[in-house]
Amino acid sequence: MAKVNIKPLADRVLVQPMAAETKTASGIIIPDTAKEKPQKGKVVAVGPGTKDFDVTVKVGDTVLYGKFSGTELKLEGTDYLMMRESDILAIV
Repeated sequence: MAKVNIKPLADRVLVQPMAAETKTASGIIIPDTAKEKPQKGKVVAVGPGTKDFDVTVKVGDTVLYGKFSGTELKLEGTDYLMMRESDILAIV
């Protein structure tokens, strides 16, 4: 995992989405036009939290998030999502 020069503020979390599946369980290859947006990723950076709540996820956690969560960013050629911790559904 590459170290990034970005520090999220408050309860924001920077997530690197995992690659979309290219094959189904039965071995059928999925074309690029039919691939779904991944809903799983690795936490790359975490903000300090708010005065009322601490952030529960930490760098390196694999998380599940909502399909339309976060703001897409491209830093140094890599795609990331910046989202609030409340958009994260679970730690895997």
